[in-house]
Amino acid sequence: MSINVGVFGAGGRMGSTVCQAVLEDPELNLVAAVDPNFRGIDLRTVTGIESDLKISGEAVSFERTGAQVVVDFSSRAASVENLSWLASHGVHAVVGTTGFSAEELAGFEDGFTSSNCVIAPNFAIGAVLMMHFAAIAAPYFDSAEVIEFHHESKIDSPSGTAMLTVAKMAEASSDWTPDPTEQQVIEGARGAEGPSGIRVHSVRMRGLVAHQEVLLGTTGQTLSIRHDSLDRSSFMPGVLLAVKQVASRPGVTLGLDALLDL
Repeated sequence: MSINVGVFGAGGRMGSTVCQAVLEDPELNLVAAVDPNFRGIDLRTVTGIESDLKISGEAVSFERTGAQVVVDFSSRAASVENLSWLASHGVHAVVGTTGFSAEELAGFEDGFTSSNCVIAPNFAIGAVLMMHFAAIAAPYFDSAEVIEFHHESKIDSPSGTAMLTVAKMAEASSDWTPDPTEQQVIEGARGAEGPSGIRVHSVRMRGLVAHQEVLLGTTGQTLSIRHDSLDRSSFMPGVLLAVKQVASRPGVTLGLDALLDL
């Protein structure tokens, strides 16, 4: 049986990529495309995708078209409102938006009782494995720093992927060499201090998509673990996996790890 899918933020770069991936998957039906910035315009006109769908500006389109799962890669503020609507209407959600506060995540957990939600800072399976490998390596090293690189339009820093990576490493080991820096010639040169003192650095640059390198060091050796998303299509296998599994994952699932049995 095929799954009816709606996409919120369908006119954006990630949203249109999701629409294309859903259209190309024989197990899924794209039934609704919502984007307040492009309401009333044909999806084909905005994205070039071969679809006769007209973009709606309101979430009610998901209910009207029978969407069972909605994918949301919009802004944090828009996602908070959208997820509240989806939870109250019993529609499953797959979310790639980052930057939610602890209070907002708690609100999602309270709201998703009649439907489920998967929230992941990164849907690239290679990035999930990168975080997993970093956590495995953490207990065997004394020093660690994380450098994340993103396109010039990303508004939050550090990225959700970097924050989750550091959290996993800090959980795996709290024994890290203290930062020896006593004087910063330029404030912030040592990056931000994450859990357990692990430093995080953010780069924003035109031409990039999403990249991250984890650097670990100990006596006489270093280890680099790096992942590069060269195109937004890299996130689609993870998105489609979440769309197909969200109905069987009660409540709110954070991260793609559980879906990959990591």
